[in-house]
Amino acid sequence: MHYKLIAAAVACVLGTICSNAHANDLNDIFAQGHVDGEIRAYNFNRIYETNTVPDASALAGSVLINARTGTFGGGFSLVGSLASANSFGSQSNNTAKVDASLMGLDDSVSALSQAYLQYENHWLTFRGGYQYLATPWMGMADSRVIPASYEALSVDVKPADGWDIYGIRSFGWKSRTSSGYTSDNLYYPSTYDGDTMYGNNGALPATARSANGAWAFGTSYTNGGLKTQAWYYNFMRFARLGYVDGSYTFKTGTGFDPFVAAQYVTETGGSDNILVDTRTRFLGLPGDRVKSKAWGANVGVVIPNGRLEVAYNKIAQQDGAIGSGALISPYTVTYAADPLYTTSMLRGLVEQGPGHAWKAKVAYNLFDQKLQLAAAYTKYTTDLRGDSHDLYFDIIYKLDGYLKGLSLRDRWERSSGGINNLNPGNESFTYNRLMIDYKF
Repeated sequence: MHYKLIAAAVACVLGTICSNAHANDLNDIFAQGHVDGEIRAYNFNRIYETNTVPDASALAGSVLINARTGTFGGGFSLVGSLASANSFGSQSNNTAKVDASLMGLDDSVSALSQAYLQYENHWLTFRGGYQYLATPWMGMADSRVIPASYEALSVDVKPADGWDIYGIRSFGWKSRTSSGYTSDNLYYPSTYDGDTMYGNNGALPATARSANGAWAFGTSYTNGGLKTQAWYYNFMRFARLGYVDGSYTFKTGTGFDPFVAAQYVTETGGSDNILVDTRTRFLGLPGDRVKSKAWGANVGVVIPNGRLEVAYNKIAQQDGAIGSGALISPYTVTYAADPLYTTSMLRGLVEQGPGHAWKAKVAYNLFDQKLQLAAAYTKYTTDLRGDSHDLYFDIIYKLDGYLKGLSLRDRWERSSGGINNLNPGNESFTYNRLMIDYKF
């Protein structure tokens, strides 16, 4: 197993470090260590327009604890994170009434969400082991009680101020409802190979071969109002994805700063493609290859205490391709965690396939940013799932005056329209997510 190779490498490095470390270094491991964490309480409710589909809900509380040692051996440290969530016996006996995306169908789930060796200096950061990733198409998808994490080796090189170069090799991952790491992704069915993964796409048959992780290489550069990034992903046995994104904010000195942004995605597949081999009907259509192209633009203005913006994305139709040209995204599909500008709380074009979308959004802060308000409207026009639209509201209140680190958040979105099972039973529904969070 890949985790054994990583563990052996970490043990070898630690053995070498400890054999050469001074006593003061070993003492600093604990004296300069740090522990922090987070307590979350989430209550999610899916409310459908009629009684054809039963309303679904979930309640869960979680604790996430992070521990980091002090630096030893000239730049090494150890990091571990434990996560545990519990529904407190609130899950319905009728699984159709359970929002399984929050923490699955079990009453509790616990996981070692991080456990890695890190080496860091002024120009290099290396990590090996279980870790969170924060890349555009492989991230934490952190909108539930437990984040997603990866079994991976990662490196971040900083050749100059504002410039980063990244390299990642992942071998497995843990979904946000899973207790362990497996060689699957969001296209596999729930409980594949014993995984406790829910809220996923599940298009692949249970007999499909396991995934083989991913390679990712990227770079980002920030200088003043300019922000750019470029990434290449090889989702092994699934797709090869190239992604570029850039934005520029015009600093006017008036408090009103216009900005423009653009993004482009291109994707192909290799000869060892699981979706093609299994003739998987993604979005109702099989295909003989992976091929997809997408682009987007975003324009707006930063105003005092707020932001106004309008965005557009398009995925081009590709005859004969899987999903008629759908973007294959093994670690964001159904999580609505992709970087496309028009992705909503519930879904985006990654979930809906070829077509286009536009989104208007306004955000405003009050009371020294303690109260944060946002509203958005998104319209999707797609080839396979018809037209639909999402109306979104988001309210965040930070109670720093009462208890530093405590915040309340309510996210509300209504999805209407669409065909071909865009929503269960093709019904309009409202999704309300109440979240209480305390960082310590």
